[in-house]
Amino acid sequence: MTTAPLRVGIIGSGIGRSHAEGYATQSRVTIAAIAGLDERSKTLAGSYGARHYGEYAELLAQPDIDAVSVCVPNGLHAEVTLAALAAGKHVLVEKPLARTPAEGESMLAAAKAADKILMISFNHRQRSDVQYIKQIIESGRLGRIYYAKSYWMRRAGIPGINSWFVNKNMAGGGPLIDLGVHMLDIAMYLMGEPTPVAVNAATYAEFGPRGQKGMNSVRQTVEGKYEVEDLATAMIRLDGGATLQLETSWASHGPNGDDFGIILYGTEGGAELQVVDYHNVKTVRIFYDEANGTPVDLVPNIKPGGGHVDVINNFVAAILDGAPAIPSAEDGLRRTQVIDACYRSSAEGREIRL
Repeated sequence: MTTAPLRVGIIGSGIGRSHAEGYATQSRVTIAAIAGLDERSKTLAGSYGARHYGEYAELLAQPDIDAVSVCVPNGLHAEVTLAALAAGKHVLVEKPLARTPAEGESMLAAAKAADKILMISFNHRQRSDVQYIKQIIESGRLGRIYYAKSYWMRRAGIPGINSWFVNKNMAGGGPLIDLGVHMLDIAMYLMGEPTPVAVNAATYAEFGPRGQKGMNSVRQTVEGKYEVEDLATAMIRLDGGATLQLETSWASHGPNGDDFGIILYGTEGGAELQVVDYHNVKTVRIFYDEANGTPVDLVPNIKPGGGHVDVINNFVAAILDGAPAIPSAEDGLRRTQVIDACYRSSAEGREIRL
């Protein structure tokens, strides 16, 4: 354990802004430094009175940094995390853990060798509505969950037609590894971490190669063409006989704007999370039958909350108090293994066993 105040550094200023906001809520944390090559990283550092470094290696060389958030493009997760662990820092890395299982395994091994905490930021798992459903499941009200459908579907939301997000080497994939990994994590978390045994998946790139359905926001650009999918679907078989359908897109001719959710089918009841265009009101429904067979839909009032703030709270507590590091790097590796199997299944046109 490390003593307070915990002095943290943030590498990357995109999603790094959300990490900074989370750290700022922690009375036992000082945001000491932020690294990034763009102007927004300098601005972010100034907002929190932190030192600014251009190269992340400069930040890692500072002896007064205890822990770092790695908020860089996917292709740099392993490189930066390994360097941070070698420098003796605890690490919170943005999702996905890595592009490949091999990268993820090297990160876990390095954390063990350095005796440092490695945690992954699955912020949507920490949402208050997801946590509510988890409590319902653990109460036994839904019985055994035997089937689930998890999705994140956008009608038009490719994150930059010329950005690193659509470069296969930098991103590792498209919406499956970007959005789908969140929904895979939520599903596996709610279902009690069953072991995936096989996947059958397909991916499509119908809009990105034509330069269609991109976001309006400005993103870091890279040289090259559109190299990833813009829609993916997978059927995942789990031990014990349960199955999970996973569906995700950046672009489609469908009814969704930018919607995500999950439907869980249990032997005694069911549950649905539906978040439409990031609205956080009445996102949960619980389904069950009364003793006389009358179907009942329960729509609880759940106060919005959780997300990155709770992830940061868990990370700080793991370092300062010895609390469990949740979401764990092991969770991140398991998700990476499934995502990788999905891409292989699509490429090879067959079921992949894990």
